[in-house]
Amino acid sequence: MRIGELSKRTGVSPRSLRYYEEQGLLTSARSDAGQRHYSAAEVQRVSLIQQLFAAGMSSRVIASVLPCVETPSDPGVTESAFVTMTRERDRIDADIAHLIETRDALDVLIRVNRQHWVELSTAPEPVTPSA
Repeated sequence: MRIGELSKRTGVSPRSLRYYEEQGLLTSARSDAGQRHYSAAEVQRVSLIQQLFAAGMSSRVIASVLPCVETPSDPGVTESAFVTMTRERDRIDADIAHLIETRDALDVLIRVNRQHWVELSTAPEPVTPSA
C-alpha cells in the first residue's frame, strides 16, 4: 500500500510516517518512480509505534525496542531490548506515581475550594450601615 493508504488506515499523517522511516522505525519498498510501498503488517507496526510514543518513549528508545518484535528469538536483540523495556517501564511507573501525587494534590484543592464555596453560599449577607 502507498503512504496515503497507510495514513488513512492508521490515522497517522504521511509526514509522521516519513519521519518514522527516517528514524528507522518503519520500512518501505520503493517503486521505480520512488514511491513508498508498505506491507499490510506495517499497519500494526505503526499502531505499536504510536502506543510507544504515547507512553513517552523517544524515537531512539523505540528503535532499540522494535527489533525484539521483529526477531524475538535473537538472544542479543532480546536481551538488549529487555533492558531498555525494563528501564522504560520503570520510568513510566515513576511518571504514574508522580501523576497520582498530582491528582491527589488537586483533589485536596478541589475539596478545600468546594467547602469554601459552600461556606460563602450559606454566609449571611453583610449588613451595610444606612446613612
